[in-house]
Amino acid sequence: MNVKKRGRLAIRRRTPPGSSPGTLVVDPAAIRPEVHLMRYGPEELVEQGVDGVDAIKKQLGQSPVTWVDVRGLGDLEFIEQLGDVFEIHGLALEDVVNVHQRPKVDEYEDHLFIVARMHLEDVTGGSEQFSLFLGKDYVLTFQERPGDCFEPVRNRIRQNLGRIRRSGPDYLAYALLDALIDVHFPVLERFGEVVEALEERVISQHRENLVAEIHQIKRGLLGSRRAIWPMREMMSSLTRDESTVISEQTRIFLRDCYDHTVQLMDMVETYREIAASLVDIHLSALSYRMNETMKVLTIIATIFIPLGFIAGVYGMNFNPEKSPWNMPELGWYLGYPFALGLMVLVAVGLVLYFKHKGWLGQRSRFVPRQIDI
Repeated sequence: MNVKKRGRLAIRRRTPPGSSPGTLVVDPAAIRPEVHLMRYGPEELVEQGVDGVDAIKKQLGQSPVTWVDVRGLGDLEFIEQLGDVFEIHGLALEDVVNVHQRPKVDEYEDHLFIVARMHLEDVTGGSEQFSLFLGKDYVLTFQERPGDCFEPVRNRIRQNLGRIRRSGPDYLAYALLDALIDVHFPVLERFGEVVEALEERVISQHRENLVAEIHQIKRGLLGSRRAIWPMREMMSSLTRDESTVISEQTRIFLRDCYDHTVQLMDMVETYREIAASLVDIHLSALSYRMNETMKVLTIIATIFIPLGFIAGVYGMNFNPEKSPWNMPELGWYLGYPFALGLMVLVAVGLVLYFKHKGWLGQRSRFVPRQIDI
């Protein structure tokens, strides 16, 4: 039996059960990392790709802020070496390579570890893990693959726009999280367009495959909810909890990120409720259509029941010569037109009766009534 492959919802943990904490097992399908480094201050900017940990160590401490962006998780040795350079706890590195983590914030002695979900730009609800380490003079980020939503942040650094070059690494972390959260808005807007189009089709069409399309949208919205809901808690923790690496000025901007996550959750819940109601509307429309069909068939059957009775009575063929009560109409000159006329009269009478009762009339479309508020 052929089974259509659908979006991945199951979580595959590659660390064997019972392994010691901090055991690193990378995905065999993960791509090898590409490292992009930016270090900057108010008056300087160095941007380059780097190969190897030694090149990264030479750049650390040279500027107020150093951003090391690792794109790809397919080199376990390199990741372990980065952990030694930045003194990252083994449990945090384990969460980096196991890319099914829930968005969260973990605080260590001299740095913060933040996990978020980066939404893919489609309506499948897919996302990838984004890991960020925030220290006193650096930001270290891990992505599953090249391609992200952070190019506007890089351009602001290159062009010295806003306050990013005059601020510390905590502001850079805020800018990255803000870009990651904002990318969810256009994705959810596309969800809204698809849901609205489906709603119109559900009302005007009655096809079975609409249920499959609605279910696919519901799965996508579920994936978005799984990514956004814990990020709201994560941003709430960043704005509420005290930290040595986040200033009070940056905490104000983080509150704006928290507001955005609240808006996103409102959008997700709204679209999920609409998508859930579409199935009920679709089933109601199908039921309405079937009721209309059954009503027409019932009326036709009701009209033909007395006609069949009349035809059956005059088809009994009792011999009128044996008794004057045996079908005297068979001997009439106009007996046959009389029987047909009686049938027509009964049929017209029933139609007029049904019309008077309102059971016959123009067939109406199933359209939900709009209420003006």
